[in-house]
Amino acid sequence: MSTKQKTKQRDLSSDSSKSGSSKNDSSVGDVKDTSPASDKVFNKYGMAAEIVNTVLKEILAELKVDAEVGQLCSRGDARILELTSNLFKREKNVQKGIAMPTCISIDNCVCHFSPLRSEPPVLLKEGQVVKVDLGAHVDGYIATAAHTVVIGANRDNKVTGKKANVIVSAYNVMEMVLRMLKPEKNFKNVEISEKMGKLAKIYETTPIENMLSHNIERFKPVGDKQIIQNPGDEQKSKSEKCTFETFEVYTIDVLISTGEGKSKTLDARTTIFKKTDDMVYNLKLKASRSFFHEAQQKFGSMPFSIRDFEDEKVAKVGSTECAKHDLMQPYPVLYEKEGDFVAQFKCTAIIMPNGIYKITGIPLDNAILKCDVKIDNNEFLGLLNEPLKPKKKKGGGGEKEKEINNKEAENNLVKEKKKEEVEKNVETKKEEKKENKGEKLEVKKEMPKKKNVENKQKKKEG
Repeated sequence: MSTKQKTKQRDLSSDSSKSGSSKNDSSVGDVKDTSPASDKVFNKYGMAAEIVNTVLKEILAELKVDAEVGQLCSRGDARILELTSNLFKREKNVQKGIAMPTCISIDNCVCHFSPLRSEPPVLLKEGQVVKVDLGAHVDGYIATAAHTVVIGANRDNKVTGKKANVIVSAYNVMEMVLRMLKPEKNFKNVEISEKMGKLAKIYETTPIENMLSHNIERFKPVGDKQIIQNPGDEQKSKSEKCTFETFEVYTIDVLISTGEGKSKTLDARTTIFKKTDDMVYNLKLKASRSFFHEAQQKFGSMPFSIRDFEDEKVAKVGSTECAKHDLMQPYPVLYEKEGDFVAQFKCTAIIMPNGIYKITGIPLDNAILKCDVKIDNNEFLGLLNEPLKPKKKKGGGGEKEKEINNKEAENNLVKEKKKEEVEKNVETKKEEKKENKGEKLEVKKEMPKKKNVENKQKKKEG
């Protein structure tokens, strides 16, 4: 998300009248503690993260020559819905689903490319720099991730030159930012912004101007604490300084270019939108009212793609009027200059008392990258080599460490499924017991009758 989108959203919230909350927003008060200090909350972030990592890996595996971008985006969204639907089936009030529609942006396309079914197919080609971005939520607890690859790259066909440099640059900038979130370091957001630019410059790359990393909360995809990469003069003057605290959750979203870092819209249609907060307007068109109601019911406060609406024509008309009157916030498709390459890496991070938990994202495959830049700055080297969490001391006590990794998050999903199966089996056994009990009662009722008949028969014979 860019700072222009964020500023507009904040202005709308402060200047407009209050309106009724969406279905998703109204449930925020259902949980007293919505911070990851709660084990339940921490685990829900973990469940969302596991789904994001799983789907991201699946889509990355399908990025091959002639693969169709729109189909891959649809597949990513469908998989997120499928996996989230398997959780908390018996708890009707637990909402879950897409927190960021699947986007696949190529080469100089910066972000948010998620084409409609009716648009001409876009096929992947050898050597293209491809960014995949997606997100999921469980009960409003959000996890997102993005990763960049080059089509056709492998150990025998390594990525070199500008493409390799921009990918390594973006990944290392993200990793540096993660380590600067530690509260004990007391870094301010503006200091992080400055260092992002300096590290990117070593690779002869530039952060895309005014893009945001930010905190997130339950049912709130974009929080008020933000790190602006490569801020313009206007953003520098408006930016609110902040530090980072334990139990906060952040989306770290890094977009780096081989060019000047300037982005603009071209002719690609905007397909991703998000409902704005507390904005009231009486829509004139019936199609727009229908679209707004459906979007509010299905997606609440989460970003969504109009590709997911059955009637695409209604969605196009409705999204246009809603965006015009600030009921919906558009996520425009942005581009750098033709011939430049943009890399993106995004992860979700939880600040815990014992370190930073990077719960989404895939490690960089350095075996297929041949970067010709070496870092000799001791400060940057120190940050990049620093562990996110301190190593455990032998025999050390204290608070029990909360570990979250792919294996444990996967176990959480399995446990939920097993729990549902057990509950189902218990219900089945109860029904069987009732049936068996009924059969036994019938048998007992029949037994006395049988004995009476036998006694009468004996008397007659006697």
